[in-house]
Amino acid sequence: MARSPVILVTGGAGFIGSNLVAHFADTADVVVSDHLGTDDRWRNIAHCDIADLIDADGLLDFLRADAGNPDIVLHMGAISSTTEPDVGLIMRTNFALARDLWRWCAGNGSRLIYASSAATYGDGTNGFSDDEDPAALACLRPLNPYGWSKHLFDRWVQRTIRAGEPCPPQWAGLKFFNVYGPNEDHKNAMSSVVRQIAPVANGGDAVRLFRSHRPDIEDGGQRRDFVTVADCVAVADWLVGHQRVNGLFNVGTGQSRTFTELATAVFDALGRPPYIEYVDMPVEIRDRYQYFTEADIGKLRRAGYDRPFTSLERGVAAYVDHLRCARRI
Repeated sequence: MARSPVILVTGGAGFIGSNLVAHFADTADVVVSDHLGTDDRWRNIAHCDIADLIDADGLLDFLRADAGNPDIVLHMGAISSTTEPDVGLIMRTNFALARDLWRWCAGNGSRLIYASSAATYGDGTNGFSDDEDPAALACLRPLNPYGWSKHLFDRWVQRTIRAGEPCPPQWAGLKFFNVYGPNEDHKNAMSSVVRQIAPVANGGDAVRLFRSHRPDIEDGGQRRDFVTVADCVAVADWLVGHQRVNGLFNVGTGQSRTFTELATAVFDALGRPPYIEYVDMPVEIRDRYQYFTEADIGKLRRAGYDRPFTSLERGVAAYVDHLRCARRI
């Protein structure tokens, strides 16, 4: 009988990571690496049959001791807060660890799928194309240290490949856009807008969205590419099944929607009329606020990914139903 593949998921108790753990736990030996800390992230994977649990601080020692030798590394672990002030911590966690995992995978024949971010695109002035060409990457200007850390690693990967240095047998970087769905409670202020406003809307209070500070965009007209975490898992699952596919890929629906449309979808899912108020955007973020994001998913489609993405209305309705069943609203 063939053995089950060993899949290491870093950040495995976090938002996207825990959804990946739940997806693969029935068909693979899943090893989780994370800082569990003092919050309730452990609940995200409490129902999963995992093979091992490694504290993130000991991950490299664990790998170098050949204790697990995973076939595939799904590297989701990161400091994802766009307001984290400790840039050194962000770089150690988001860049240096990713670089060390790449080198380990290259030396041990393990495949690597890692989380990049749409935050690498900055204000979108230079578009949202997942072009891997170094010249194209050099044009991007992230607006915060989180985006910069992810962008720096994307550029390091391309420089490494072009220098002919050892690479994992498969590698893929996933530029996730605005992800929402189950298992994000621990993210608090960094959780999706759906998660933040659903309890407010359900309680009968007004949902507050930012006013626009651009004359060409109406209040609540700021646009994002909102994508379900289930769709993100589906892309990762497809890549695991297509090990000859390598590259940097956007993961979004390919269709931007406004925050007002998002809030309206939440109210519709709750069976309530929209009740929205617009408030001034904090001054400290106005000069680095993204007014528009939309994933160009042509490259992913050309690579062979043909699964449909979930519409905003269907995705929000399913998530609101999940929050109700979990008694989160």
